[in-house]
Amino acid sequence: MIADYIDQFIMFCAGLWMSGVGFGLLAFPIQANPAQPGWWEHLIKQFKWMGPLLVVIAIVLAVAK
Repeated sequence: MIADYIDQFIMFCAGLWMSGVGFGLLAFPIQANPAQPGWWEHLIKQFKWMGPLLVVIAIVLAVAK
C-alpha cells in the first residue's frame, strides 16, 4: 500500500514538472541542437496537456486506493 502511494507521488511530481515545462515556467534540461528539426518543440507543446492529465490520474489513483 505504501508503494502505491509512492508511485502516485512520483506520477504527481512528474506531472507537475511536465506542466511547468509545457507552460514555460521551467526550462527543459536538454537544449535542442540547431541542426535538428524542431521535434523538441513539438514534444514540449504536448507537455501542456500530458502534464495536467498525469496529475489528475495520480490524484484519482491515490484517492481510489
